[in-house]
Amino acid sequence: MKFIVSSEVLLKELQVIGGIINSSNTLPILDNFLFEINNESLVISASDLETTMSTSISIESKDTESIALPARILIDTLKTFAEQPLTFIKTESNTVEIIANNGKYALSYASGEDFPKIININNPSTTIINGDVLAKAINSTVFASGNDDLRPIMTGVFFQFTSENLNFVATDAHKMVKYSRLDFSADKTAEFIVPKKPLQLLKGIMVGFDHDVTIEYNDSNAQFIFGSSKITCRLIDGKYPNYEAVIPKENPNNLVIDRALFLNSVRRISIFSNKTTHQIRLKMAGTSLNISAEDFDYNNKAEERLDCEYSGEDIQIGFNSRFLIEMLNNLNSDKIQLAMSLPNRAGLITPISNNIDNEEITMLVMPVMLND
Repeated sequence: MKFIVSSEVLLKELQVIGGIINSSNTLPILDNFLFEINNESLVISASDLETTMSTSISIESKDTESIALPARILIDTLKTFAEQPLTFIKTESNTVEIIANNGKYALSYASGEDFPKIININNPSTTIINGDVLAKAINSTVFASGNDDLRPIMTGVFFQFTSENLNFVATDAHKMVKYSRLDFSADKTAEFIVPKKPLQLLKGIMVGFDHDVTIEYNDSNAQFIFGSSKITCRLIDGKYPNYEAVIPKENPNNLVIDRALFLNSVRRISIFSNKTTHQIRLKMAGTSLNISAEDFDYNNKAEERLDCEYSGEDIQIGFNSRFLIEMLNNLNSDKIQLAMSLPNRAGLITPISNNIDNEEITMLVMPVMLND
């Protein structure tokens, strides 16, 4: 086996798909990249058994073979090279020799037959979405998903496809985000939960990727196909909670405020909040918003007053400042609306002026009990 490849091209692809590989694997073969050489095409794959990513690059070769090469040592070696052609040759001493301009380096390898077989998705449904839009959907939701292994359905993002729109929902029972696109739709209704790890990978790859991404899915797996790459993952098994039921329909108390001003104030005030509850208090009356926090354990407290537009009854409500900061950070609009009904009901945050047609974002944050 022999092939020639650009060091820069190879490193770029390996660094992307290397995000799949866990720092510690129970199966040693998973510490490797699978190289599948087929004449002038090289398909590289990485897997953690739940998620697999593959990408294809052009090479110079006349061979057909598959081998597994150790990921860490290969990436570390490639990082040290300036752009140059590298020749990979399988030797009789059970190593792969890499020949560069100034030297040669021998790596142990494993048989490609030992690498886990990539999942084939049988009879998939297909939906097409723009890559940049998918990145925005993931970025807007994945932060709100949970980390509790005892509630696995909340550790991913719920994809809800209809003939009218595409919805993406994430919640950890304390906060929730629903991101909808009205300019994309599916041929038929589908609902499935995608794990966080493949979405984090996609989020990084898709930013600025203004091309179509094909999503194929069945009851147990999903595949995202883009350019010469694809990510395949097992879906989270289970029924997603009825998120619509927790969104308050009547919210007579409405606050409109500059997002950056509100965010910076919450950040400052939260420094003085209790380090366990992270509780801050919002008090709305007339055209002013009073934000305060107090840590009784250390006698720390802070208070700020901001101008705002407010309609409704005077109200005091408590929130976890970390959740508010996360949500405000993940919105791009100049102004936001915080809609409330009662101090013990969820608050709804929506952007006022995001300047993107066919996009709807609803963020829900549960209140915390105030210590009067």
